[in-house]
Amino acid sequence: MLDINFIRSNKELVEKAMLNKGEKDTSIVEEVLLKDEDWRSLVHQADEMRSESNSKAKEIGMLMGQGKKEEAQKIIAETSSMKQQIKEMEEKVKALQEAREELLLRIPNVPHESVPVGATENDNEVFSTWGEPNKDEWRKPHWEITERYGWVDFERGVKVTGAGFPFYVGPVAQLQRALINYFINEAWNAGYTELQAPYFVNENSARGTGQIPDKEDMMYVIPRDEFFAIPTAEVPVTNFHRDEIVADQDLPIKYVCYTPCWRREAGSYGKDVRGLNRLHQFDKVELVKIVKPETSYDELESLREHAEKLLKALELPYRTLLMCTGDMGFTQSKKYDLEVWSPGQQRWLEVSSCSNFESFQARRMQLRYRKEEKNTEMVHTLNGSALALPRIVSAILEAYQEENAKVRVPEVLKPFIGRDYL
Repeated sequence: MLDINFIRSNKELVEKAMLNKGEKDTSIVEEVLLKDEDWRSLVHQADEMRSESNSKAKEIGMLMGQGKKEEAQKIIAETSSMKQQIKEMEEKVKALQEAREELLLRIPNVPHESVPVGATENDNEVFSTWGEPNKDEWRKPHWEITERYGWVDFERGVKVTGAGFPFYVGPVAQLQRALINYFINEAWNAGYTELQAPYFVNENSARGTGQIPDKEDMMYVIPRDEFFAIPTAEVPVTNFHRDEIVADQDLPIKYVCYTPCWRREAGSYGKDVRGLNRLHQFDKVELVKIVKPETSYDELESLREHAEKLLKALELPYRTLLMCTGDMGFTQSKKYDLEVWSPGQQRWLEVSSCSNFESFQARRMQLRYRKEEKNTEMVHTLNGSALALPRIVSAILEAYQEENAKVRVPEVLKPFIGRDYL
């Protein structure tokens, strides 16, 4: 959520940012400013009347002390009427404030000045590349490999739950567990504290990180208990410090967390959703940072570098994209996507997003740090996938397959798996 003071001083910038993010109607900016003006005017009126009422209360005491009870009674009646008016004003102030807050929740974050302006994924910029994409024609897509060996069972997943909820069997289940352990260990070595988080969150948590109002249709809902199944560990982990004031000396705070994730992906048919390309349930290791505002963009670069380091260690060619305004998302101020090369499909697949939200999430969560002895300021929050597993698994199966149909184990995962071949 943007600061209302920022919107008041930068109306045109906010409207332009909305248009650059693909929002066609910017009238909400004018609407929230009008609500804010009404709110401030009413607060001023209530304060003035409260001050006048307090002055009259003192006058009553003086008149009573002078024995002028009749005059005092007139003022008592007057102040009684004023108290009722003040109460009514306070109710209107509260209603206006709530209406203003609801509008603020619907205004997207402002992109950082370094973010390219664009409307679609075609406008994203290639920030960097690593490795040489393999173009061997004999390489099979991962779904043919897993079907041959029975390593991923989609049919039984459909029977037990539905489409997009596969079973991982034998070596691929072990590969997933090895990747999770490897990713967490690497984060631990980089100074991240490991968390085990709840898999379900309440509405306040979903609102705090910006999933609502924006991505309600993407999330699975448990209506009886008013819970949401998490679409990413970002939601519970970032909310870990919601409504708190953290100490200056405790920043930066860095967490790593493994969770399954649930998303109601509304994908099309075809290669984009085949095999492990797009699932309703998948596993991911997430990194979350809570930092001082002046360091957040340096922290974003180190977050990106950490995710890239994992891909290099797995020897998977990848490219890093700097996302344009229209392909970046509602909550981010700047975002990188990491895409791994899929040699069996001959295309790039996203495996990580690294984002800086500045104070957008923190303001929703009222997450601050004590800057000085008496002053507090909103922190900046960041997160990144390090890494999302399904497409990493598929990329490994395709990149490490041999012409004899065996699949080698990446060198960095051998200590976790204990053999050379899956």
